[in-house]
Amino acid sequence: ELDGLNRGESSHLSPPYSFHLAVTLPVTAANCSRRGEEASECKRSKGEKEPGRASSSHSGESRRAQTQDCYSATVTLASVGKAVGDGVPAARPYPVPASPGSGLPINQDLLLMQKGTMMRKVRSKSWKKLRYFRLQDDGMTVWHARQAGGRAKPSFSISDVDTVREGHESELLRNLAEELPLEQGFTIVFHGRRSNLDLVANSVEEAQVWMQGLRLLVDFVTSMDQQERLDQPGWLSDWFQRGDKNQDGRMSFREVQRLLHLMNVEMDQEHAFQLFQTADASQSGTLEGEEFVNFYKSLTQRAEVQELFENFSSDGQKLTLLEFVDFLQEWQKEGERASDLALELIDRHEPSDSGKLRHVLSMDGFLSYLCSKDGDIFNPICLPIYQDMTQPLNHYYINSSHNTYLVGDQFCGQSSMEGYIRCSGEEGALKRGCRCVEVDIWDGPSGEPIVYHGHTLTSRIPFKDVVTAIAQYAFQTSDYPVILSLENHCSWEQQEVIAHHLTEILGEQLLSTTLDGQLPTQLPSPEELRGKILVKGKKLKTLEEDFEEEEEEPESELEGEQEAELELEAQFESEPQELSPRSKDKNEKKSKPILCPSLSALVVYLKAVSFYSFAHSREHYRFYEMSSFSEAKAKSLIKEAGNEFVQHNTWQLSRVYPSGLRTDSSNYNPQEFWNAGCQMVAMNMQTAGLEMDLCDGLFRQNAGCGYVLKPDFLRDAQSSFHPEKPISPFKAQVLLIKVISGQQLPKVDKNKEGSIVDPLVRVEIFGVRPDTARQETSYVENNGFNPYWGQTLCFRVLVPELALLRFVVKDYDWKSRNDFIGQYTLPWNCMQQGYRHIHLLSKDGISLHPASIFVHICTQEELEGADS
Repeated sequence: ELDGLNRGESSHLSPPYSFHLAVTLPVTAANCSRRGEEASECKRSKGEKEPGRASSSHSGESRRAQTQDCYSATVTLASVGKAVGDGVPAARPYPVPASPGSGLPINQDLLLMQKGTMMRKVRSKSWKKLRYFRLQDDGMTVWHARQAGGRAKPSFSISDVDTVREGHESELLRNLAEELPLEQGFTIVFHGRRSNLDLVANSVEEAQVWMQGLRLLVDFVTSMDQQERLDQPGWLSDWFQRGDKNQDGRMSFREVQRLLHLMNVEMDQEHAFQLFQTADASQSGTLEGEEFVNFYKSLTQRAEVQELFENFSSDGQKLTLLEFVDFLQEWQKEGERASDLALELIDRHEPSDSGKLRHVLSMDGFLSYLCSKDGDIFNPICLPIYQDMTQPLNHYYINSSHNTYLVGDQFCGQSSMEGYIRCSGEEGALKRGCRCVEVDIWDGPSGEPIVYHGHTLTSRIPFKDVVTAIAQYAFQTSDYPVILSLENHCSWEQQEVIAHHLTEILGEQLLSTTLDGQLPTQLPSPEELRGKILVKGKKLKTLEEDFEEEEEEPESELEGEQEAELELEAQFESEPQELSPRSKDKNEKKSKPILCPSLSALVVYLKAVSFYSFAHSREHYRFYEMSSFSEAKAKSLIKEAGNEFVQHNTWQLSRVYPSGLRTDSSNYNPQEFWNAGCQMVAMNMQTAGLEMDLCDGLFRQNAGCGYVLKPDFLRDAQSSFHPEKPISPFKAQVLLIKVISGQQLPKVDKNKEGSIVDPLVRVEIFGVRPDTARQETSYVENNGFNPYWGQTLCFRVLVPELALLRFVVKDYDWKSRNDFIGQYTLPWNCMQQGYRHIHLLSKDGISLHPASIFVHICTQEELEGADS
């Protein structure tokens, strides 16, 4: 059938006279690393270039230098066949696409090339090796192996080939004419500076097959390039046709908006309308075909990205597969996965079907990649659960909320279940991934406990309603355990009501015994506690005593009360209320309520105990007992005994809470407590600002599940780390951030007529004290749509494992403090190097889409003897 089609004979195949053959290639990326003598074929240029200003001469040498992994995929043999009587010579059958993206020419030469051929690869007089070359079924890449069926490695892309020469035109092959027959040799010449590839086949016929086949494919790719340039951008015209529903050749602004949304083009509506009016040359209120193309170009034009693209493209029109692989490896620091990733990204972002077919990336595809999640500064590897979740609870930072029930200030703000669900109209504690919530419980009317901030004017809500809300929303965002930090101020009777509500409402969610019914030797892991709610609070006895007394006669209630009273005299001490100074009665003696056994029994792994000293804790406390520290106390402990605090937090949980003087529900900087390994650093989540940006930034990773594994030096019981005097076993890291440009920054005051921002970018590092720093760019006057800075900021970071980066865009104002425009905060270990976009968030952590800044990020070890 194929031979008949190639000879122009009629066929019973129905139009479009084509078929597909799916072939699964028997290779994987795992066994296809280029190494040894093959690596020497692909040496990179040693020239160093400034990020963002790579010279155009770089385009040919290193960008095609190597691809390290093979692509494992199911590929489709291109459609073949030709219409009857179309007059195209049999040697060059005109490709009739069977579907978008197919259309490669197929003839006998190409079919033989796809079967593969053993040929001699020649690099010098002394280096001549037999290699098995095969054209892949995509028709666009050639692989080679040491032998047929051996481990295959990608060799080159058809888009990289400039021309194919016969053997006698090669100086190297002419020098070996006595040893190797010239008529069986040929040379593949690549674009740019990549070295030629000299091959010698086993026969003249085989050499002719490869020369003719390669020339056919090169001509095909070249003709596609030329056709695309004539119809540029052809894919955009196709989109216009799809969006023009009534096919009248014109589109209103509303229709254009809808079409751009479908195309996933980010735009600011006000600016887009201005460009729409500019593109409407006919002043008809609609855009015709060419006007739409001009409008699209003006909306998406990015001079700095165009320059970057041209620096890495040999012809300025496209990035070939190998050029793109090299860009991903050298500049984006994607490492060994670059080869696989390149194909995925081209398939995902190249808008042209012919571009996808040829494995090339156009300027539009390149921009789409850079603006997407793939080009985001936040590493997509860190988005799902990527950390070990099987370690004890004390090895994790736990996203924690303070006075969770408040949605306002601590003196007269409103108490609401929305604090657990929503905060100030935004996501509340549980829905934003918080895993430790506080419940401040007092005796209420009609025997029902209430939740509010004691001795203040804050409103009151029934405890029962709070528990009901927690039961409903605890695991909507994360199924890892939720901790209820109970501040119990209730009488014996209402404590029993508390225990009843917890047991009845939470049911199976409530953890009321050890996981396996045995005495534990360490805290369970988040993985083991999935879907469980744990109670943190005071407990009458130790777990050991509970297990010892399980089989003993139950004591009378009166005896239980007396024993509880005696123990509470020595042990029960509620976390101090953070009250306004005006609300405190200095003469009021602290009451010491009796702890109800039924409520005590619900505390299993999180028994609250008073802290006296680290030595006291080591001597008297157990791993399931934990202490709470005011911010002032925790700060003094870090300063006085930082390493002891670190070691303490390797075996016990610590909770830090804000000062009682923060009546406005402001927050402290959580970083200094994380530096000491404190797990539960409780935040007033209803209060936006820098501190909450840091909290959100740390817990943005690991699927936002609310648990982040601490660095290994904060989990080692013998750790010598001191947060105030850090000594890293590694060299300091130098972080270079080139702030390039901004995109569609919002107005600070939208109500102010003609308000245009003067943006600047501040980069802040938060970590151990020596690492904490900030630098900023100059401001750009009157440009919020596409400001360009092009400035490089440099930081020295000693302990990157603890560092957070915060990017802040501000509106310069010489009269007063610069106005906040947007920010984005992320952990150092989640940062991607290379050319990246940072998609900005508001003060409340809400996306400011499509506002972003474009940066180049590079990290390197500090040089020996560098000035600190």
